[in-house]
Amino acid sequence: MFTTVGRWCARRPGRVVAGWLLLLVAALAAVACYGRVTSEEVSLPGSDSQAAKSIADSAFPGSASGPQPFVLHTAPSAARLDATAQRAAVEQSAQAIARVPHVVGVTDFLDPADQSALSADGHTGYLSIDLDVPARDLTAVTTKDIVAAAAPATAAGIAVTPGGNLAAGADRRPTEYSEVVGLVAALLILAVALRNVAAAALPLLAGGIGLGITLPVIGLLGHVMDVPSAGATVAAMIGLGVGIDYTLFCLTRFRELRAAGVDVEEAAVRTTAGSGKAVAFAGTSVVAALAGLCLGQLPILYALALAPAIAVLVAMTLNLTLLPAVLAAQGHRLGAGRRAADTAGPAERADRPRGWAAIAGFVVARPWRSLLAALLLLTVLALPAGRLTFGQIDGGDDAVGTDGHTAYTLLADAFGPGINGPLQVTDTLPTPATGASDPRLTAITSALRQTRQVASVGPAQLAAGGRQVRWQVTPATAPADPATATLVHRLRATTLPAATAGSGQVTHVGGTPAALADLNGRIAGRGPLIIVAVLAVAALLLLLAFRSPLVAVKAVLMNLLAAGASYGVLTVVFQEGHGGRLIGLHGPVPVPGYVPLLMFAVLFGLSMDYEVFLLSAIRESHLRDGDDRRAVVSGLGRTGPIITSAALIMVSVFLSYLLDDDPVVKMFGLGLASAVLLDATVVRGVLVPASMTLLGTRNWWLPRWLDRILPDLDIEGDGGPSAPAVAQPVTTPAAPHPEPRGAR
Repeated sequence: MFTTVGRWCARRPGRVVAGWLLLLVAALAAVACYGRVTSEEVSLPGSDSQAAKSIADSAFPGSASGPQPFVLHTAPSAARLDATAQRAAVEQSAQAIARVPHVVGVTDFLDPADQSALSADGHTGYLSIDLDVPARDLTAVTTKDIVAAAAPATAAGIAVTPGGNLAAGADRRPTEYSEVVGLVAALLILAVALRNVAAAALPLLAGGIGLGITLPVIGLLGHVMDVPSAGATVAAMIGLGVGIDYTLFCLTRFRELRAAGVDVEEAAVRTTAGSGKAVAFAGTSVVAALAGLCLGQLPILYALALAPAIAVLVAMTLNLTLLPAVLAAQGHRLGAGRRAADTAGPAERADRPRGWAAIAGFVVARPWRSLLAALLLLTVLALPAGRLTFGQIDGGDDAVGTDGHTAYTLLADAFGPGINGPLQVTDTLPTPATGASDPRLTAITSALRQTRQVASVGPAQLAAGGRQVRWQVTPATAPADPATATLVHRLRATTLPAATAGSGQVTHVGGTPAALADLNGRIAGRGPLIIVAVLAVAALLLLLAFRSPLVAVKAVLMNLLAAGASYGVLTVVFQEGHGGRLIGLHGPVPVPGYVPLLMFAVLFGLSMDYEVFLLSAIRESHLRDGDDRRAVVSGLGRTGPIITSAALIMVSVFLSYLLDDDPVVKMFGLGLASAVLLDATVVRGVLVPASMTLLGTRNWWLPRWLDRILPDLDIEGDGGPSAPAVAQPVTTPAAPHPEPRGAR
């Protein structure tokens, strides 16, 4: 099939290129017409917080967004907000904001009967703005219009700052800067590795086209499901990385075939049949690992899995169709791989292995010491992961200077930290209430006010039918403070059951802190199932690829160590705040529960292409020579340079996203970069060759019953005669002091 696809595309390059360009233009035009949508809403079907939200939405209609704060502030030396001139400016601003499209209501703090939205010193207050669009449809345009409508307040010397979802719309910035930095770094690495400008530009072209299609598709997807902004950014991060890496692997094979004298069209076809097949296997592995997240049965995990999966599928399809067309049309400009015979004499090649071949020689001569040293390093890096706890991100974790952080700080300083994450308690009565003074309502109000860590409780709000009631409860602690999650559990387990015992009332606790607490609880409960599923998929795919149970199990265990080490980095830098200022953080930041889960799935998928590339070369040498140690040295010597280049590109792309203001994006960038770096160096460069040397021929052991049922996939076979290796052939150096036989 791969040969057929490759040949069809290679013989019709004009049609294939035109088709992809048309698809790119269509995607960009669609997103230009309909807009790119993201949402930070957390939906948890079946949870207590979702039940509270559903009741509130149905019983108290009129606002699709919930009240959003619009903060007004004056300096301590200036007039109070309730002074005559300032009062008039605020009233005019509120009236103008009420006329902004999508605004359905504005509540100010000037009502003498209720000035709870005005600070005690009179210098900070907020308007509550209700909108007719949900958070995912709220754009920066609406926020700008609201800020512009507050011109009377600004003219009176009052600083205005949008908060909540309004701030999210204003602070949402494009990530093109990060992507440009990543592309420039990738170009430099490719130029050094390939020594051909046209060849170096080809992977960037493929990555850019893939990104140009992926991001609009994800943006349009946001119209029908909640896609977090971090999900779109992670998809861009992964799509750009794998798009460049996959093209580099295929391009390397093409140049090898050209160096062996294969004509351009045939080389393009065999590249698709061989390396293209391996890319399809690796891409499918990433998608399969991401699909494991769906076992969490959480909408946010569906979105976070689907977005990068789209990016990987686009990159994979590009390599199977567009790449052979471009190779056939422009292959004569891409140069040929350098052969060892062109750069070294026989004695040098036989006695002085260099680069990765020299490293492999060192490792196979000292397998136990190398293995233990690598295990020790990964274990030390992974130890802090034992302290990792799931937390919640709030506006206080936004970058300093953003509207979200400014509004959060002003409100917390003026009204206490809990104002930024109020809870919503709902109650469904068996019979209609007689009014706000109904004993059933006053009992709950009293119980809420007497609960520890509750700063204030708003008056009971009774729905039109008299059976649904809600209260706004302000915690004494910040939304991200673990004490707030503890308060949520206390209200559900103790306060509300005691206040409604025997009455037939049904209560729920909602609000953003409650929803995030429910999310982390769900992830903690279902995380083990997701992890087991991802491990099983990875092991099965490796078993199918290499027909070796030991290779599959060993690879899974090594990837677990690399993932654990990357979790340790997350814990130290983000949760504990060590070195955080170097990447733009202003203190410790909680790690949301979905970050480690998504990282886990992505890492197992991304490591597959390196594993396939390296083990295919080792197995090929083993089948040819029958010498296990020589096979390890030859395999790593041949593939080490290309794996290094691919890993450096991936790491550069991931690290470029540290320039993003979103702390969650920074987590993914640093976590994935550290994991890929460790995977390509410590795991592929030390653990794999050391363990394979120690296992010897047992690496390829396969029970007869399993041999009969496993298909022979031949992951990298291209159906043609093997091309000579482009890397230098090497011999296994003899260890001057071999390890004692008993040490094995």
